[in-house]
Amino acid sequence: MTDPAQPSERYTEGMATRRAVLGDAHVDRASANATPFDQPFQTLITEAAWGTVWSGSQWTKRERSMVTIALLAALGQDEEVAMHVRATANTGATEEDIREALMHVAIYAGVPAANHAFKIAKQTLAGMRAENTEKEGVK
Repeated sequence: MTDPAQPSERYTEGMATRRAVLGDAHVDRASANATPFDQPFQTLITEAAWGTVWSGSQWTKRERSMVTIALLAALGQDEEVAMHVRATANTGATEEDIREALMHVAIYAGVPAANHAFKIAKQTLAGMRAENTEKEGVK
């Protein structure tokens, strides 16, 4: 694992990808909330999840986004589902893509998991639309 004071190439690439997908505000909050206890975990996910998996060249960010949402929904990881639904603003995955991913969850992981994930996605998407309306009203 890398010392954040001396970041590895994989850490640097991971941080750039993490910021591109989740946005600077989210990553800045996660970084600011890191403590000596969980800093090694933050480094691990930056290198492994973001620097390896999300930075790979075989799938697009849109494809990774859909698969991630489906997996998180199947696992019942509500906060992570919402976070990755918000990230679709940066990955190019559409509402239709999210719906299709959750339809797969219904068949392969169960209707209750998909039903709950649809609820979370609907709430998150409505919040995103409201934020966009507010931003447009400010212009």
